[in-house]
Amino acid sequence: MGYPDRAVRGRGWRGLTLLVWVAAVSLVLVADGRRVRQPRCPAGCTCTKDNALCENVRSVPHTFPSDVVSLSFVKSGFNEITGGSFVHTPALQLLLISPKANEIFLTHRFIENNKIASISPYAFRGLKTLIHLSLAYNNLETLPKDVFKGMDALTKVDLRGNNLICDCKLKWLVEWMHHTNATLDQIYCSGPPLQQGKKINDLLPHSFDCMTAEFASYQSLKFESISVEAFTFGKEQYVVFAQPFAGTCSFLEWDHVEMTFRMYDTIESTSTVVCKPMVIDNHLFVIVAQLFGGSHIYKRDTSANKFIKIQDIDILKIRKPNDIETFMIDGESFFVIADSSKAGSTTVYKWNGNGFYSHQSLHPWYRDTDVEYLEISNKPHLILSSSSQRPVVYQWNRSQKQFDRRTDIPEMEDVFSVKHFRVKGDLFICLTRFIGDSKVMRWDGAMFKEVQTFPSRGSMVFQPVSIGNWQYAIMGSDYSLTQVYQWDTKRGQFVPSQELNIQAPRSFSLVAIDDRVFLLASSFKGKTQIYEHLMIDLSN
Repeated sequence: MGYPDRAVRGRGWRGLTLLVWVAAVSLVLVADGRRVRQPRCPAGCTCTKDNALCENVRSVPHTFPSDVVSLSFVKSGFNEITGGSFVHTPALQLLLISPKANEIFLTHRFIENNKIASISPYAFRGLKTLIHLSLAYNNLETLPKDVFKGMDALTKVDLRGNNLICDCKLKWLVEWMHHTNATLDQIYCSGPPLQQGKKINDLLPHSFDCMTAEFASYQSLKFESISVEAFTFGKEQYVVFAQPFAGTCSFLEWDHVEMTFRMYDTIESTSTVVCKPMVIDNHLFVIVAQLFGGSHIYKRDTSANKFIKIQDIDILKIRKPNDIETFMIDGESFFVIADSSKAGSTTVYKWNGNGFYSHQSLHPWYRDTDVEYLEISNKPHLILSSSSQRPVVYQWNRSQKQFDRRTDIPEMEDVFSVKHFRVKGDLFICLTRFIGDSKVMRWDGAMFKEVQTFPSRGSMVFQPVSIGNWQYAIMGSDYSLTQVYQWDTKRGQFVPSQELNIQAPRSFSLVAIDDRVFLLASSFKGKTQIYEHLMIDLSN
């Protein structure tokens, strides 16, 4: 075991020098081995100290030496530049891709005449020192957002000879042009029709209308419902669904932690068709309309934290309730129940401080299916739709404190419901038909005139809803998907926007909570649905 030690000691300083020399040689070999593992010039290419020339290659090689400054492709056979193509050439300043060998020495012509139709968003990543980029005379219709990100040395970009579509996908380029130091040659838009033939250099970011919206499925509730209402009470938002088969009014509240709607309370009833909330002097009342057993009014007892029945509604007047509308006139609170029976009468009720009493009977014996409160020329009106005659318009008589019949809406028999909305001060109504065509009408100062017609076989709800500057009309159907229409200001009409899968919808309502807006959709034959209204920037 001692021989090796004696051998080294015997050689003295000469042995130690030998060991040092061997270690040094080993380090040199390792370093040299690392240099050998550096990327070599790829097959089909010729490389000098800082230049590389490739011919007849089918894609961009990823193995160039990192100190290449000039890279040229001739007779190239690729029509797409994929992500990371030049990430291993960080020092690149000159890039040429040409289909012809005799164009290799043309100064500052880079990726031209190659029929390139698409470029990866990361195609030019790593080209921090590139100063001139040409994509001229290719088949490009668009460019991916931020494709020039990190190319701070760029002084010129050439996009001539492409068929650029100046839509929202190219909005970023217009924004980039207004902030970059690089110059672009004059180029023209090939589309869309609104921008066709315009110089892209003259466009401004606000020239693009790229914001759109959609209703996205958010939550599904495990019960059927026939009506839905959203309301505010005690600074909190609630929703209530009428469940005819379960015989309940189901109240839901928003869970700010779990970000879902959860059960809050219920009112037990029979064959419930409408649960209408009404807040008077910070007290919550709920009018519960039933097909059998009469209708009732409940009040929320905040001390006991429950609903208490305070009043029954005259069963001789309200035999088959179908809709309830609440409103205020001159500071006084009213509600009206549309009765659809042969012997009942649509009736207006008024709050007297202690309870509700019958104020006025309207439209006896006419089988009213819906009632809508609205103001026409700043005067209170009611519109009653009926299964036996045309919709009737009533106007409030302030001296008599009653509604007087004013007119009807011609050529609109068998309307199931009427709902109103406003666009820039103009008053419109949506009229729903189960058989035949539903319609949108506009008030012209004397009469409602037809604006648009919609095929609506099987529809029992055609509900307008407004969210900020967005105006929608949602048509439910028992035989097809629910159609969402969006108001087109330029056309003055609704245009198709989206389809929703809801089984036999009967009503829709909106609720805004935590800077979010939800669409509540009742379903008579399936699960009640909740959708969220989402804003979408098409330029992203």
